[in-house]
Amino acid sequence: MSTKAAFGSSMVRIRRVLSVWLVALALGLATAAIAAPADDLIAAAGRGDVAAVQALLDKGAAVNATNSNGGTALMLASFDGHLDVVQVLLAKGALVNAKANNGSTALYVASQNGHLDVVHVLLAKGAAVNAKRTDNGWTALMVASQNGHREVVQALLDKGADVNNTDKDSWTALMIASEKGHLDAVQALLDKGAEVNAKMSNGMTALIFASLNGDRDIVQALLAKGADVNATMSNGGTALGAATARGHADVRALLVQAGAKP
Repeated sequence: MSTKAAFGSSMVRIRRVLSVWLVALALGLATAAIAAPADDLIAAAGRGDVAAVQALLDKGAAVNATNSNGGTALMLASFDGHLDVVQVLLAKGALVNAKANNGSTALYVASQNGHLDVVHVLLAKGAAVNAKRTDNGWTALMVASQNGHREVVQALLDKGADVNNTDKDSWTALMIASEKGHLDAVQALLDKGAEVNAKMSNGMTALIFASLNGDRDIVQALLAKGADVNATMSNGGTALGAATARGHADVRALLVQAGAKP
């Protein structure tokens, strides 16, 4: 083949490549081809590397891409309390109410770990305060109550969290906080109108949980808000019986004083 012919053949190939590239660009495929991998963005967000997150986003990484668990970069950043990363992701259009495979949201995981500043930012961006996990029906308020994050509990309540929401097993945030012994969370929930005599399907109440654990301060707080000292479980168990069985003499005396019947 002559030099001229070879040159002409090369030009034809170049035109074909350019033609394919222009079509891909028009379809948005060229950008996708050079975009940073979503996994890199999620990993960078999880470790709090704001510079890497920004660089990956600038290269075209999909801000709402998910990993195998349905987690997003925003969720991972929220889980570990990386406020600066959360703010960058939100500014780039991260979906504040995206859900992982189990129904967890960025607000849920931030509340779980007590990251108050992240919770405030997510709520300000419209995070659904009463969103429930699909696997167990838990809310951000429930998990914050479980872990005793009193300030997060208060922030969620102030934004309209349903204090009497129940999960799939009829647990309420008050029952959870009482069972775990978190007095501050219990008080915040009671002050917001938590139903002190709510029952699980087996008749368990917050007072029975607290009595079982011998938590005198929580028992007092619940009684002060009108807890039924003689509420009975489906198996006949009561707060007094629970305290007696566990040898919590001080709690037993408190319940008797409040009118508990043997």
